[in-house]
Amino acid sequence: MKALTFPKSSRLLKPSDYGKVFDDVQIRVPHRNFLILATPNTLGHARIGLVFSKKNLKLAVQRNRVKRRIRETFRHQPDFPALDIVVLGRRGLADLDNATLNVTVMELWSRLRKKNRQLQIPSTSEQSGTGKGTG
Repeated sequence: MKALTFPKSSRLLKPSDYGKVFDDVQIRVPHRNFLILATPNTLGHARIGLVFSKKNLKLAVQRNRVKRRIRETFRHQPDFPALDIVVLGRRGLADLDNATLNVTVMELWSRLRKKNRQLQIPSTSEQSGTGKGTG
């Protein structure tokens, strides 16, 4: 069984890492309480960064709880695509209990996977489609 850890290699650590995602957003997964931005990376594994402001979650206890839940659900994702992901919090997060938060975040991860697959499919079909009918 795979050890369920959350190493530094799975995190966006530097401002430049976050900047790459914000400057080159290729996948957006909106939700009433979250916004997920992602861009492919060349590392072969996913990395995550979390952005939660005091404006949306007043107390540090609330911010830390939400971040813990998101990290935990991310950690349990098997074979996540090679993406750099930034999760931004929106208003209303403090009202969600842990069970609702987990369900919401798991749904967002599945939507992110689906959008990533859709992003990959057109690039391969366009290349194969250009060779047909030319000759």
